[in-house]
Amino acid sequence: MHCATCVATVEKALRAVNGVYEVSVSLATEKAVVRYNPETCTVRNLEAAVTGAGYGVLRETLQIRLGGIHCATCVATVEKALMSLDGVFSAEVNLTTNRAVVGYDPDTVEIAQMIEVIVGAGYEYRGFVGDEEGSQEEIQRSREIRNLRNRTLIGFAVSAFLMVFMFSGIMLPIPMTYFMFIVSTPFFIYLAYPIFRAAWGALKNSSLTMDVMYAMGIGVAYGSSVLGTFGIILTSDFLFYETAVMLSAFLTLGRYLEARAKVRTNDAIKKLVELQAKTAIVLRGKEEVEVPVEELTIGDIILVRPGGKIPVDGEILSGESYIDESMISGEPVPVYKEKGATVTGGTINTTGAITFATTHVGKETYLAQIIKLVETAQATKPSVQKYADTAVTWFIPTVLTIAITAALVWYFALGATSLFSITVLISILVIACPCALGLATPTAITVGVGRGAELGILIKNSEVLEVSQKITTVIFDKTGTLTRGIPVVTETVLFKKSEEEFLEIASGVEARSEHPLAAAVVSYAKEKGIVPKECTEFEAVSGRGVKAEAGGVPVLIGNMAFLSQQGIGLIPPVIDAFEAIQNRGETAVGVAAGGAIAGIIGISDSVRDTSAAATEELHKMGLTVGMITGDNERTAAAVTEQLGIDFMEAEVLPDKKSGIIQTMQGEGKMIAFVGDGINDAPALAAADIGIAIGSGTDIAIESGDIVLVQSSPLDVAAAIQLGRKVMGRIQLNLFWAFAYNAALIPVAAGILYPLYGITFRPEFAGLAMALSSVTVISLSLLLKGYTPPATVKKANQQKTQ
Repeated sequence: MHCATCVATVEKALRAVNGVYEVSVSLATEKAVVRYNPETCTVRNLEAAVTGAGYGVLRETLQIRLGGIHCATCVATVEKALMSLDGVFSAEVNLTTNRAVVGYDPDTVEIAQMIEVIVGAGYEYRGFVGDEEGSQEEIQRSREIRNLRNRTLIGFAVSAFLMVFMFSGIMLPIPMTYFMFIVSTPFFIYLAYPIFRAAWGALKNSSLTMDVMYAMGIGVAYGSSVLGTFGIILTSDFLFYETAVMLSAFLTLGRYLEARAKVRTNDAIKKLVELQAKTAIVLRGKEEVEVPVEELTIGDIILVRPGGKIPVDGEILSGESYIDESMISGEPVPVYKEKGATVTGGTINTTGAITFATTHVGKETYLAQIIKLVETAQATKPSVQKYADTAVTWFIPTVLTIAITAALVWYFALGATSLFSITVLISILVIACPCALGLATPTAITVGVGRGAELGILIKNSEVLEVSQKITTVIFDKTGTLTRGIPVVTETVLFKKSEEEFLEIASGVEARSEHPLAAAVVSYAKEKGIVPKECTEFEAVSGRGVKAEAGGVPVLIGNMAFLSQQGIGLIPPVIDAFEAIQNRGETAVGVAAGGAIAGIIGISDSVRDTSAAATEELHKMGLTVGMITGDNERTAAAVTEQLGIDFMEAEVLPDKKSGIIQTMQGEGKMIAFVGDGINDAPALAAADIGIAIGSGTDIAIESGDIVLVQSSPLDVAAAIQLGRKVMGRIQLNLFWAFAYNAALIPVAAGILYPLYGITFRPEFAGLAMALSSVTVISLSLLLKGYTPPATVKKANQQKTQ
């Protein structure tokens, strides 16, 4: 595909397939995302539609080693078994080498399924032959770029030779026109054949693409030269041989530059793919077997030594180590992992050896889901691209009309020569190109979404980028979003005992409780090096507190009402201490020992380090910041005041949050809601942009329009800033795409010729056409270096901590 009309042609062909619901084709990534009913449509049907429209489909290929293959019927059986899988395009078994070469779509069918059908057919699977050069897509792209480069160099060399020869005055035994015809024809066919082939495919499918325009332009140049050479209708003045060859070279140069630039737009995806391990060491009894990751199944026991890459997601069975998760989470400090902890494919084991059981393999791994998420987002289209696509459908007929009209006006109305009129026709056909228009949006989205993935901002749909410009209000959930979601002890108020004695009693009793607040007390005592006292006679009083004996002393732990009901006398200083803690938005837990109050523990869900900075950054962007929480009014008010939030709603149940958002939307506000992606699903769905905040493999990929990997509220501001930046770049790209055509088509039509004698030679028109696409792609590539101000602020804050 080379232009927006190619995109429209492919989309039209795919939509015509029975069972297809929705199609989105990206010119930048050259991928189609198709929603279809697998009961009425297969991947092979989709491939047939694409090839029928005159385009090709890139396939991944795999060579599988087989056992038990003895005759032609064995070959047929294995081929039939493999072809039964949806997503397998071709299967060829070689009886001599005992190998099956399979063409398949890795997004539709997995290698494990191929192994299953081979074994199910009664044959052996003996591994596969890896592709040392990389994926088939990379090989094909490299081959295409190399081919375009060679064609370009040959084209310019031949056209330069022809131009020099024309002005050299060398005498030949045959007329100059015949010599030019003989020399240029084979090279013209070599250069122009791909263009004419694509144009013919488009016309067969009733589509007007840029290949049709180019074929007309270079075809007129070459055809008029042939007619002039042999004196058919035209005279020998009509010699455009060097122009035809040079134009073909310029068109090829444009595609070469586009192809190289488009490869760079997908660097982010390449980096993610490179994180995936190629092999894993599987423990089978006492034997260590190195196998390709494609062969792993759930439950396999994997050994990873220090310095090794974690191949897939799993749970540690033995060993402990620090795991470098920076490539996924962005956190630079390795994370300590021990038995029971989860590990993520693509991360690095830095210190100790570990064994783990696989929990997710293939396309179900966290890294594979991220790659899929980014690829899908890159292929979606915001409404601004849909407007551009509509403009493109009118673009080519309009340009054809302008080109033909200009040539006729110059010849019949203004008395120009037929040579000048044909030159005008060729120049307009060549210079007018919607390629830049077609590339303006998808290249920016591809680079922008990829850059977001590098920053831990996973954008699920490009529509989000457009909506980000219109957001007026950002509303946060509190627990687990602005706060860590983990209760911690923030203070202790002591009355009779020392802190050590107090914590020995409190932690001894709370160690028997399953309440989250109890875990906070136990953890706090552990940090202080306190050994809990032995606890007996433990009894939990639901919703109020606990009773027990610790060190032979009766102990009560609970809220103020519970202690009072149990006969503990609360004098004014104790009551004042309770209320002071509660007024700070903390939970006050009283501890009584031996019938008297011993102390009070203040527990709170600590605010994240970047929450206040996030509020500040959002305010700088002109946004209103709110908070909706199910927590009590006093706690919510304390957090609101601490973070400088503009408004809050407290004691709101999860299913009622969406109603508040819808009410505000009815007032004309555009809402971005930020939640944990699990309990806040209704609110995330109701908001104009739902932002799910999470970490590691706990991210709810299905929740929200944006997923923030690093759990930092500052990334909310960064995501909106990135969206605004990408949309600004799209608008700049569209300006330049229109500006090239608006400025140069009139020049090519000869509007400046009467006053200034300025015209546009077809060769320069070809160069301008190439530069228009390269300009747009280059502007998009600049997004690779963009870092949102909020991300810079987060990095600076981390350095100072």
